[in-house]
Amino acid sequence: MLKLGPILLAVIYGLVMYRFSAWNTKRILDEKSTPLADPTLEKMNRDMARALDLPRILVHIFEVDPVNGLAAPDGRIFITRGFYNKYKAGDVTAEELASVIAHELGHVALGHSRRRMIDFSGQNAIRVVLASILGRIIPFAGAWLANILTSMLAARLSRKDEYEADAYASALLTKAGIGTAPQKSLFEKLEKLSGSMGAGAPAWMMSHPKTAERIAAIEANEAKWGVTG
Repeated sequence: MLKLGPILLAVIYGLVMYRFSAWNTKRILDEKSTPLADPTLEKMNRDMARALDLPRILVHIFEVDPVNGLAAPDGRIFITRGFYNKYKAGDVTAEELASVIAHELGHVALGHSRRRMIDFSGQNAIRVVLASILGRIIPFAGAWLANILTSMLAARLSRKDEYEADAYASALLTKAGIGTAPQKSLFEKLEKLSGSMGAGAPAWMMSHPKTAERIAAIEANEAKWGVTG
């Protein structure tokens, strides 16, 4: 019979670590970001804000080189300077960058940051339970196997969030008159733009779905909604 003490401590540890991570992320973003000021992108942000019946969508540029978008735990939306530079260089269109903003808005609207706090705490508890059980069955390797299984669970949950944010972005882009074509074309560019992060990793260990699977999911939604990209 497993004792509840270690499990409770794992949950508390997860909550504390998530809170610390959120605080540290906010501090870094505050120090290294500036409001986005681009007339073309601002127009698209206004179109999306109208579609959402919001007064404004405020986006910041995070002053780092990697190509990425970010929905902060406090609900703010960021694109990296590296991503913005790709847009200014013509490697990414304004519509494609707008699809990133729409995707990150999806993470915020769907409460993924709050859910990740719960997931992270739960995963720590699961790791403790699995390590205890597997450690008795497979001495020495039990803890390692528990970490692998928990990482697989975390990756699966993350991929689910990405599909949900993609669907939200597709609906928003369609309603705003931008369409889903830029969303799909950007996915085809992302592996090259981001240096093929995760290339070669097993699908069940990747935190993001494969490009072809994401595009297929978008097209399935298009068919269901009766729209085209």
